Amino acid sequence: MNNHSMTRRLLIGLMTSITLIWLIATVMGLSVMEEEYDETFDSSLQETAERLVPLVVDDLFRKEEIVAPQQLQAARPDEEGEYLTYQVRDKTGKVLIHSHDAPPTPFPAPLQGGFWSDDTHRYYTATGVSNTIFVQVADAFANRREALSETGLALFLPIFALLPLGLALSWVITRRALAPVDDLGLEIEAKDSGNMELLKTDALPLELLPIAGSVNVLLQRLRNALEAEREFTANSAHELRTPIAGALAQTQLLINELGQGPGKRRAGQIETSLVKLNHLAEKLLQLSRAQAGVGVSEKPVDLIPVLRVLIDEFHHSGQDEDRLICRCAPNARLHGHYNADAFAIALRNLIENALIHGDPDAPVEVSLKADGSISVVNGGPVYTPDELAKLTGRFQRGHTTATGSGLGLSIATRFLEQMHATLTLASPASGRDDGFEAVVRFPHQD
Repeated sequence: MNNHSMTRRLLIGLMTSITLIWLIATVMGLSVMEEEYDETFDSSLQETAERLVPLVVDDLFRKEEIVAPQQLQAARPDEEGEYLTYQVRDKTGKVLIHSHDAPPTPFPAPLQGGFWSDDTHRYYTATGVSNTIFVQVADAFANRREALSETGLALFLPIFALLPLGLALSWVITRRALAPVDDLGLEIEAKDSGNMELLKTDALPLELLPIAGSVNVLLQRLRNALEAEREFTANSAHELRTPIAGALAQTQLLINELGQGPGKRRAGQIETSLVKLNHLAEKLLQLSRAQAGVGVSEKPVDLIPVLRVLIDEFHHSGQDEDRLICRCAPNARLHGHYNADAFAIALRNLIENALIHGDPDAPVEVSLKADGSISVVNGGPVYTPDELAKLTGRFQRGHTTATGSGLGLSIATRFLEQMHATLTLASPASGRDDGFEAVVRFPHQD
Protein backbone atom coordinates (compact mmCIF):
# COMPACT_ATOMS: atom_id res chain seq x y z
CA MET A 1 0.00 0.00 0.00
CA ASN A 2 1.33 3.44 -0.93
CA ASN A 3 1.73 5.93 1.89
CA HIS A 4 -0.12 9.21 1.53
CA SER A 5 0.41 12.69 2.89
CA MET A 6 -2.11 13.89 5.46
CA THR A 7 -1.26 17.49 4.59
CA ARG A 8 -1.84 17.02 0.86
CA ARG A 9 -5.07 15.10 1.40
CA LEU A 10 -6.30 17.75 3.83
CA LEU A 11 -5.44 20.59 1.47
CA ILE A 12 -7.07 18.91 -1.51
CA GLY A 13 -10.22 18.18 0.49
CA LEU A 14 -10.34 21.66 1.96
CA MET A 15 -9.81 23.51 -1.33
CA THR A 16 -12.23 21.21 -3.19
CA SER A 17 -14.90 21.78 -0.54
CA ILE A 18 -14.41 25.56 -0.59
CA THR A 19 -14.59 25.61 -4.40
CA LEU A 20 -17.73 23.47 -4.52
CA ILE A 21 -19.45 25.54 -1.83
CA TRP A 22 -18.53 28.73 -3.68
CA LEU A 23 -19.83 27.36 -6.98
CA ILE A 24 -23.06 26.09 -5.45
CA ALA A 25 -23.61 29.41 -3.68
CA THR A 26 -22.90 31.29 -6.93
CA VAL A 27 -25.34 29.16 -8.94
CA MET A 28 -28.03 29.58 -6.31
CA GLY A 29 -27.34 33.32 -6.18
CA LEU A 30 -27.57 33.61 -9.96
CA SER A 31 -30.87 31.75 -9.93
CA VAL A 32 -32.31 34.21 -7.42
CA MET A 33 -30.78 37.15 -9.26
CA GLU A 34 -32.31 36.00 -12.56
CA GLU A 35 -35.76 36.19 -11.04
CA GLU A 36 -35.01 39.59 -9.53
CA TYR A 37 -33.59 40.82 -12.85
CA ASP A 38 -36.76 39.69 -14.66
CA GLU A 39 -38.91 41.56 -12.19
CA THR A 40 -36.74 44.68 -12.47
CA PHE A 41 -36.66 44.62 -16.28
CA ASP A 42 -40.40 43.94 -16.50
CA SER A 43 -41.10 46.81 -14.12
CA SER A 44 -38.88 49.10 -16.19
CA LEU A 45 -40.58 47.91 -19.37
CA GLN A 46 -44.06 48.57 -18.00
CA GLU A 47 -43.13 51.94 -16.52
CA THR A 48 -41.55 53.09 -19.79
CA ALA A 49 -44.60 52.10 -21.82
CA GLU A 50 -47.06 53.78 -19.47
CA ARG A 51 -44.98 56.97 -19.36
CA LEU A 52 -44.84 57.07 -23.16
CA VAL A 53 -48.62 56.87 -23.63
CA PRO A 54 -49.53 60.45 -22.62
CA LEU A 55 -46.51 61.87 -24.40
CA VAL A 56 -47.29 60.03 -27.63
CA VAL A 57 -51.02 60.92 -27.51
CA ASP A 58 -50.23 64.56 -26.94
CA ASP A 59 -47.74 64.56 -29.80
CA LEU A 60 -50.19 62.87 -32.16
CA PHE A 61 -52.98 65.34 -31.42
CA ARG A 62 -50.64 68.27 -32.01
CA LYS A 63 -49.82 67.09 -35.52
CA GLU A 64 -52.26 67.69 -38.34
CA GLU A 65 -50.88 64.89 -40.51
CA ILE A 66 -48.79 61.88 -39.65
CA VAL A 67 -46.51 60.32 -42.19
CA ALA A 68 -46.36 56.78 -41.01
CA PRO A 69 -44.25 55.21 -39.91
CA GLN A 70 -42.44 58.12 -38.32
CA GLN A 71 -39.03 57.65 -36.71
CA LEU A 72 -39.15 59.69 -33.55
CA GLN A 73 -35.61 59.45 -32.22
CA ALA A 74 -32.23 60.05 -33.87
CA ALA A 75 -29.28 57.70 -33.53
CA ARG A 76 -27.36 57.85 -30.25
CA PRO A 77 -23.99 59.60 -30.56
CA ASP A 78 -22.13 56.79 -28.79
CA GLU A 79 -23.38 54.33 -31.46
CA GLU A 80 -24.63 51.96 -28.81
CA GLY A 81 -27.90 50.21 -29.39
CA GLU A 82 -31.04 50.96 -27.40
CA TYR A 83 -31.88 48.71 -24.52
CA LEU A 84 -35.58 49.44 -25.00
CA THR A 85 -37.27 49.93 -28.36
CA TYR A 86 -40.86 50.94 -28.90
CA GLN A 87 -43.58 51.38 -31.48
CA VAL A 88 -46.82 53.35 -31.49
CA ARG A 89 -49.60 51.61 -33.40
CA ASP A 90 -53.20 52.36 -34.16
CA LYS A 91 -56.07 49.94 -33.68
CA THR A 92 -55.49 48.45 -37.14
CA GLY A 93 -51.92 47.55 -36.22
CA LYS A 94 -50.32 50.20 -38.37
CA VAL A 95 -47.02 51.59 -37.01
CA LEU A 96 -47.39 55.32 -36.48
CA ILE A 97 -44.14 56.05 -34.65
CA HIS A 98 -41.14 53.92 -33.78
CA SER A 99 -37.85 54.47 -32.01
CA HIS A 100 -34.52 54.59 -33.84
CA ASP A 101 -33.62 50.88 -33.39
CA ALA A 102 -37.18 49.58 -33.68
CA PRO A 103 -38.14 48.08 -37.06
CA PRO A 104 -40.74 49.90 -39.20
CA THR A 105 -42.70 46.69 -39.43
CA PRO A 106 -45.09 45.94 -36.55
CA PHE A 107 -43.94 43.99 -33.51
CA PRO A 108 -45.34 40.48 -33.35
CA ALA A 109 -46.97 41.28 -30.02
CA PRO A 110 -50.80 41.37 -30.11
CA LEU A 111 -52.69 44.64 -29.67
CA GLN A 112 -53.80 44.07 -26.13
CA GLY A 113 -52.53 45.43 -22.86
CA GLY A 114 -49.98 43.53 -20.79
CA PHE A 115 -46.84 41.43 -21.21
CA TRP A 116 -46.10 39.11 -24.10
CA SER A 117 -42.93 37.25 -25.09
CA ASP A 118 -41.49 35.50 -28.09
CA ASP A 119 -38.10 33.78 -28.53
CA THR A 120 -36.05 36.97 -28.60
CA HIS A 121 -37.97 39.77 -26.87
CA ARG A 122 -40.19 40.64 -23.97
CA TYR A 123 -42.99 43.12 -24.85
CA TYR A 124 -45.32 45.29 -22.88
CA THR A 125 -48.33 46.96 -24.48
CA ALA A 126 -49.98 50.04 -22.97
CA THR A 127 -53.25 51.41 -24.40
CA GLY A 128 -54.62 54.93 -24.72
CA VAL A 129 -57.52 56.95 -26.18
CA SER A 130 -60.08 54.20 -25.60
CA ASN A 131 -57.87 51.43 -26.96
CA THR A 132 -57.22 53.20 -30.26
CA ILE A 133 -53.55 53.94 -29.61
CA PHE A 134 -51.14 51.24 -28.53
CA VAL A 135 -47.62 51.84 -27.23
CA GLN A 136 -45.52 48.68 -27.35
CA VAL A 137 -42.08 48.64 -25.69
CA ALA A 138 -39.70 45.74 -26.41
CA ASP A 139 -36.75 44.50 -24.36
CA ALA A 140 -34.37 41.97 -25.93
CA PHE A 141 -33.64 38.84 -23.85
CA ALA A 142 -29.98 39.25 -24.88
CA ASN A 143 -29.80 42.31 -22.62
CA ARG A 144 -30.98 40.29 -19.68
CA ARG A 145 -28.60 37.42 -20.43
CA GLU A 146 -25.72 39.89 -20.77
CA ALA A 147 -26.47 41.41 -17.38
CA LEU A 148 -26.76 37.97 -15.79
CA SER A 149 -23.54 36.69 -17.41
CA GLU A 150 -21.59 39.76 -16.27
CA THR A 151 -22.88 39.26 -12.75
CA GLY A 152 -21.95 35.57 -12.93
CA LEU A 153 -18.42 36.40 -14.09
CA ALA A 154 -18.10 38.89 -11.24
CA LEU A 155 -18.94 36.05 -8.85
CA PHE A 156 -16.99 33.25 -10.58
CA LEU A 157 -13.73 35.02 -11.41
CA PRO A 158 -12.69 35.85 -7.83
CA ILE A 159 -12.51 32.19 -6.91
CA PHE A 160 -9.89 31.54 -9.61
CA ALA A 161 -7.89 34.51 -8.36
CA LEU A 162 -8.32 33.56 -4.71
CA LEU A 163 -7.63 29.84 -5.12
CA PRO A 164 -3.80 30.22 -5.12
CA LEU A 165 -3.99 32.58 -2.15
CA GLY A 166 -6.39 30.27 -0.37
CA LEU A 167 -4.16 27.31 -1.11
CA ALA A 168 -1.10 29.10 0.28
CA LEU A 169 -2.94 30.22 3.42
CA SER A 170 -4.44 26.76 3.89
CA TRP A 171 -1.00 25.19 3.54
CA VAL A 172 0.48 27.52 6.16
CA ILE A 173 -2.41 26.98 8.55
CA THR A 174 -2.38 23.22 7.99
CA ARG A 175 1.37 22.95 8.51
CA ARG A 176 1.11 24.89 11.75
CA ALA A 177 -1.84 22.81 12.88
CA LEU A 178 -0.01 19.54 12.06
CA ALA A 179 3.35 20.67 13.46
CA PRO A 180 2.70 18.80 16.75
CA VAL A 181 2.25 15.59 14.72
CA ASP A 182 5.67 16.06 13.09
CA ASP A 183 7.25 16.91 16.45
CA LEU A 184 5.70 13.83 18.02
CA GLY A 185 6.94 11.67 15.13
CA LEU A 186 10.49 13.01 15.47
CA GLU A 187 10.44 12.45 19.22
CA ILE A 188 9.25 8.86 18.78
CA GLU A 189 11.86 8.30 16.04
CA ALA A 190 14.61 9.39 18.45
CA LYS A 191 13.71 6.64 20.91
CA ASP A 192 15.99 3.63 21.03
CA SER A 193 17.48 1.32 23.64
CA GLY A 194 19.68 4.20 24.83
CA ASN A 195 16.80 6.68 25.12
CA MET A 196 13.64 5.26 26.59
CA GLU A 197 12.40 8.39 28.36
CA LEU A 198 8.65 8.91 28.27
CA LEU A 199 7.21 11.38 25.78
CA LYS A 200 6.28 14.82 27.07
CA THR A 201 2.54 15.36 26.73
CA ASP A 202 2.09 18.81 28.33
CA ALA A 203 2.03 20.77 25.06
CA LEU A 204 0.34 18.14 22.87
CA PRO A 205 -3.14 18.76 21.39
CA LEU A 206 -6.00 16.69 22.76
CA GLU A 207 -6.18 14.62 19.56
CA LEU A 208 -2.60 13.37 20.02
CA LEU A 209 -2.80 12.55 23.71
CA PRO A 210 -4.13 8.99 23.18
CA ILE A 211 -1.28 8.25 20.74
CA ALA A 212 1.36 9.67 23.07
CA GLY A 213 -0.17 7.78 26.00
CA SER A 214 -0.07 4.47 24.11
CA VAL A 215 3.53 5.09 23.06
CA ASN A 216 4.49 5.89 26.66
CA VAL A 217 2.93 2.65 27.86
CA LEU A 218 4.89 0.76 25.21
CA LEU A 219 8.12 2.61 26.10
CA GLN A 220 7.66 1.78 29.76
CA ARG A 221 7.19 -1.90 28.96
CA LEU A 222 10.22 -1.90 26.67
CA ARG A 223 12.32 -0.10 29.26
CA ASN A 224 11.37 -2.61 31.91
CA ALA A 225 12.15 -5.49 29.56
CA LEU A 226 15.51 -4.02 28.51
CA GLU A 227 16.49 -3.22 32.08
CA ALA A 228 15.63 -6.75 33.11
CA GLU A 229 17.69 -8.11 30.20
CA ARG A 230 20.66 -5.87 31.00
CA GLU A 231 20.52 -6.68 34.68
CA PHE A 232 20.36 -10.38 33.94
CA THR A 233 23.26 -10.16 31.47
CA ALA A 234 25.45 -8.12 33.83
CA ASN A 235 24.65 -10.19 36.90
CA SER A 236 25.16 -13.43 35.03
CA ALA A 237 28.51 -12.29 33.69
CA HIS A 238 29.65 -11.05 37.10
CA GLU A 239 28.51 -14.20 38.81
CA LEU A 240 30.26 -16.36 36.23
CA ARG A 241 33.61 -14.57 36.34
CA THR A 242 34.56 -15.59 39.88
CA PRO A 243 33.81 -19.33 39.61
CA ILE A 244 35.28 -19.46 36.11
CA ALA A 245 38.47 -17.78 37.29
CA GLY A 246 38.66 -20.20 40.22
CA ALA A 247 38.01 -23.23 38.07
CA LEU A 248 40.58 -22.04 35.51
CA ALA A 249 43.23 -21.57 38.20
CA GLN A 250 42.57 -24.99 39.68
CA THR A 251 42.68 -26.55 36.23
CA GLN A 252 46.01 -24.92 35.46
CA LEU A 253 47.40 -26.21 38.79
CA LEU A 254 46.09 -29.64 37.98
CA ILE A 255 47.78 -29.57 34.59
CA ASN A 256 51.09 -28.72 36.23
CA GLU A 257 50.70 -31.58 38.72
CA LEU A 258 49.64 -34.21 36.20
CA GLY A 259 52.18 -36.10 34.24
CA GLN A 260 52.02 -36.80 30.56
CA GLY A 261 49.00 -38.87 29.59
CA PRO A 262 45.31 -38.82 28.80
CA GLY A 263 44.47 -37.05 32.06
CA LYS A 264 46.64 -34.04 31.22
CA ARG A 265 45.15 -33.80 27.72
CA ARG A 266 41.64 -33.80 29.13
CA ALA A 267 42.64 -31.17 31.68
CA GLY A 268 44.01 -29.07 28.80
CA GLN A 269 40.66 -29.34 27.01
CA ILE A 270 38.93 -28.20 30.19
CA GLU A 271 41.30 -25.22 30.35
CA THR A 272 40.49 -24.30 26.76
CA SER A 273 36.76 -24.46 27.44
CA LEU A 274 37.12 -22.34 30.57
CA VAL A 275 39.14 -19.73 28.65
CA LYS A 276 36.34 -19.58 26.04
CA LEU A 277 33.74 -19.27 28.78
CA ASN A 278 35.73 -16.51 30.50
CA HIS A 279 36.01 -14.67 27.17
CA LEU A 280 32.26 -15.01 26.63
CA ALA A 281 31.55 -13.66 30.12
CA GLU A 282 33.77 -10.66 29.38
CA LYS A 283 31.91 -10.00 26.11
CA LEU A 284 28.58 -10.26 27.89
CA LEU A 285 29.73 -7.63 30.37
CA GLN A 286 30.74 -5.35 27.49
CA LEU A 287 27.39 -5.99 25.80
CA SER A 288 25.51 -5.03 28.96
CA ARG A 289 27.47 -1.76 29.09
CA ALA A 290 26.74 -1.13 25.41
CA GLN A 291 23.03 -1.63 26.02
CA ALA A 292 23.15 0.82 28.93
CA GLY A 293 23.94 3.71 26.51
CA VAL A 294 27.21 5.04 27.96
CA GLY A 295 28.78 6.15 24.67
CA VAL A 296 28.78 9.89 25.36
CA SER A 297 30.01 12.09 28.19
CA GLU A 298 29.17 15.58 29.40
CA LYS A 299 32.74 16.85 29.03
CA PRO A 300 34.76 16.75 25.79
CA VAL A 301 37.50 14.12 25.65
CA ASP A 302 40.59 13.73 23.45
CA LEU A 303 40.58 10.11 22.27
CA ILE A 304 44.06 10.04 20.68
CA PRO A 305 45.79 9.30 24.02
CA VAL A 306 43.23 6.53 24.61
CA LEU A 307 44.12 5.04 21.23
CA ARG A 308 47.83 5.11 22.04
CA VAL A 309 47.34 3.48 25.45
CA LEU A 310 45.22 0.77 23.85
CA ILE A 311 47.88 0.03 21.22
CA ASP A 312 50.55 -0.12 23.95
CA GLU A 313 48.46 -2.65 25.85
CA PHE A 314 48.31 -4.89 22.80
CA HIS A 315 52.05 -4.48 22.25
CA HIS A 316 52.79 -5.52 25.85
CA SER A 317 50.30 -8.36 25.95
CA GLY A 318 52.85 -10.78 24.51
CA GLN A 319 50.47 -11.99 21.79
CA ASP A 320 51.02 -11.03 18.15
CA GLU A 321 52.69 -7.79 19.20
CA ASP A 322 54.77 -7.81 16.01
CA ARG A 323 51.68 -7.98 13.75
CA LEU A 324 50.03 -4.82 15.05
CA ILE A 325 51.09 -1.64 13.25
CA CYS A 326 49.70 1.78 14.21
CA ARG A 327 49.96 4.93 12.10
CA CYS A 328 48.67 8.33 13.20
CA ALA A 329 48.50 11.38 10.96
CA PRO A 330 50.43 14.26 12.62
CA ASN A 331 47.53 16.73 12.23
CA ALA A 332 44.76 14.31 13.19
CA ARG A 333 42.15 15.37 15.75
CA LEU A 334 39.74 13.13 17.63
CA HIS A 335 38.00 15.31 20.19
CA GLY A 336 34.38 15.42 21.36
CA HIS A 337 31.83 14.44 23.98
CA TYR A 338 32.77 10.78 23.90
CA ASN A 339 33.13 8.21 26.66
CA ALA A 340 36.74 7.03 26.75
CA ASP A 341 35.85 3.56 28.08
CA ALA A 342 33.21 3.06 25.38
CA PHE A 343 35.71 4.10 22.69
CA ALA A 344 38.37 1.77 24.11
CA ILE A 345 35.97 -1.19 24.24
CA ALA A 346 34.75 -0.61 20.67
CA LEU A 347 38.25 -0.24 19.21
CA ARG A 348 39.60 -3.15 21.29
CA ASN A 349 36.94 -5.42 19.76
CA LEU A 350 37.84 -4.30 16.23
CA ILE A 351 41.55 -4.91 16.81
CA GLU A 352 40.95 -8.26 18.54
CA ASN A 353 38.78 -9.40 15.63
CA ALA A 354 41.52 -8.42 13.18
CA LEU A 355 44.22 -10.24 15.16
CA ILE A 356 42.20 -13.37 15.89
CA HIS A 357 40.29 -13.87 12.65
CA GLY A 358 42.70 -12.29 10.14
CA ASP A 359 45.53 -13.98 8.28
CA PRO A 360 48.10 -14.87 11.00
CA ASP A 361 50.94 -14.20 8.59
CA ALA A 362 49.71 -10.72 7.60
CA PRO A 363 50.02 -7.56 9.69
CA VAL A 364 47.09 -5.69 11.23
CA GLU A 365 47.22 -1.98 10.41
CA VAL A 366 45.48 0.60 12.60
CA SER A 367 45.48 4.06 10.96
CA LEU A 368 44.26 7.36 12.38
CA LYS A 369 43.76 9.72 9.45
CA ALA A 370 43.72 13.50 9.26
CA ASP A 371 39.90 13.66 9.14
CA GLY A 372 39.64 11.75 12.44
CA SER A 373 38.58 8.43 10.91
CA ILE A 374 40.17 5.17 12.09
CA SER A 375 40.69 2.15 9.88
CA VAL A 376 41.61 -1.38 11.01
CA VAL A 377 42.87 -3.57 8.16
CA ASN A 378 43.79 -7.24 8.26
CA GLY A 379 44.51 -9.92 5.69
CA GLY A 380 42.19 -12.80 4.99
CA PRO A 381 39.52 -14.08 2.65
CA VAL A 382 37.10 -11.80 0.81
CA TYR A 383 33.52 -11.41 2.09
CA THR A 384 30.46 -10.74 -0.04
CA PRO A 385 28.24 -7.70 0.73
CA ASP A 386 25.54 -9.98 2.18
CA GLU A 387 28.06 -11.63 4.47
CA LEU A 388 29.38 -8.24 5.60
CA ALA A 389 25.87 -7.07 6.45
CA LYS A 390 25.35 -10.03 8.77
CA LEU A 391 28.61 -9.66 10.70
CA THR A 392 27.35 -6.84 12.94
CA GLY A 393 24.58 -9.04 14.32
CA ARG A 394 24.88 -10.84 17.61
CA PHE A 395 26.68 -14.21 17.60
CA GLN A 396 27.57 -13.87 13.90
CA ARG A 397 30.90 -15.26 12.73
CA GLY A 398 32.69 -15.06 9.39
CA HIS A 399 35.14 -17.29 7.51
CA THR A 400 37.24 -18.32 10.49
CA THR A 401 38.17 -21.33 12.55
CA ALA A 402 39.48 -19.24 15.44
CA THR A 403 37.69 -19.14 18.76
CA GLY A 404 35.25 -16.34 19.41
CA SER A 405 31.77 -15.43 20.60
CA GLY A 406 30.51 -13.55 17.55
CA LEU A 407 29.76 -10.47 19.69
CA GLY A 408 32.75 -8.21 18.97
CA LEU A 409 31.40 -6.31 15.96
CA SER A 410 27.93 -6.09 17.51
CA ILE A 411 29.37 -4.51 20.68
CA ALA A 412 31.56 -2.11 18.68
CA THR A 413 28.64 -1.08 16.46
CA ARG A 414 26.41 -0.36 19.46
CA PHE A 415 29.02 1.79 21.22
CA LEU A 416 29.87 3.71 18.05
CA GLU A 417 26.22 4.44 17.32
CA GLN A 418 25.90 5.96 20.79
CA MET A 419 28.96 8.11 20.00
CA HIS A 420 27.24 9.23 16.73
CA ALA A 421 30.00 7.51 14.75
CA THR A 422 29.56 5.08 11.86
CA LEU A 423 31.24 1.72 11.31
CA THR A 424 31.79 0.72 7.67
CA LEU A 425 32.94 -2.78 6.76
CA ALA A 426 34.66 -3.46 3.44
CA SER A 427 36.13 -6.53 1.79
CA PRO A 428 38.53 -6.59 0.08
CA ALA A 429 40.34 -3.83 1.97
CA SER A 430 41.06 -0.52 0.23
CA GLY A 431 43.92 -0.83 -2.26
CA ARG A 432 44.10 -4.62 -1.86
CA ASP A 433 42.74 -7.74 -3.50
CA ASP A 434 41.95 -9.50 -0.24
CA GLY A 435 41.52 -8.79 3.42
CA PHE A 436 39.00 -7.06 5.62
CA GLU A 437 38.69 -3.41 6.61
CA ALA A 438 36.69 -1.72 9.37
CA VAL A 439 36.48 2.09 9.14
CA VAL A 440 35.19 4.23 12.01
CA ARG A 441 34.09 7.75 11.06
CA PHE A 442 33.28 10.30 13.74
CA PRO A 443 31.38 13.56 13.23
CA HIS A 444 33.34 16.37 11.61
CA GLN A 445 36.36 17.40 13.67
CA ASP A 446 36.97 21.18 13.77
